[in-house]
Amino acid sequence: MDYKIRLAEEKDYPQILDFIKDLALFERAPEKVLNTVDFMKQEKNLFGCYVAVNENDELIAMALYFFAYFTWVGKSLYLDDLYVKPEYRNYGIGSALLKKIFELAKSENCRRLRWQVINWNEKAIDLYRKVGATIDNEWSNCDFDYEQIKGF
Repeated sequence: MDYKIRLAEEKDYPQILDFIKDLALFERAPEKVLNTVDFMKQEKNLFGCYVAVNENDELIAMALYFFAYFTWVGKSLYLDDLYVKPEYRNYGIGSALLKKIFELAKSENCRRLRWQVINWNEKAIDLYRKVGATIDNEWSNCDFDYEQIKGF
């Protein structure tokens, strides 16, 4: 499977929002998506996003993130959504997007990388455990401390 990963552009926002809605549907909460393309355009300085595109330059996956400040550790990177279209799963695209997120966290000298995974999404939990995430038992936070980010 040929694909490339690049930073998202404003022209990608409609497809990114569709990915967000697909993810919310999967997580059984489609009604909770309040974001719009207009909001994304207005707030584009508050988030970043990597996208994977296929050989036809169609978006097939995304990793949407933002920087945060956690009082116990300081500057952190929060991965808000990692999504791969179903027909493109099991090709390593999710892992490749995670790698880009880790590279960003390292280059920005983040002290923590965090994301959440809903506790019944076993496939995602298996992937996150495989890469070494610390996962708790409720709304599961996947944490990498400063040393883990550097060592990834």
